[in-house]
Amino acid sequence: MLITLYSTEGCHLCEQAYGLLLDAGMAARVKVVDIAFDDALFSRYGVTIPVLSVQHLDDSISELGWPFDAAELAAWLDSNGIN
Repeated sequence: MLITLYSTEGCHLCEQAYGLLLDAGMAARVKVVDIAFDDALFSRYGVTIPVLSVQHLDDSISELGWPFDAAELAAWLDSNGIN
């Protein structure tokens, strides 16, 4: 399952979130999306990034917004069946 990290260039919180994903061994599953290039994404996430998102087979979406730590990330990954 692919994890989308909504981010933008120069966002130090986004870099921290990405680092937590790397530490969790999720590097190969992360797609970073820069919200600056999409008006709809910027409108939705402009003041809340970083945000993690996964889309399930039934088209439901689960998101985890900042702030989160390694334990919260691990719990979110587990609750979404991402190991």
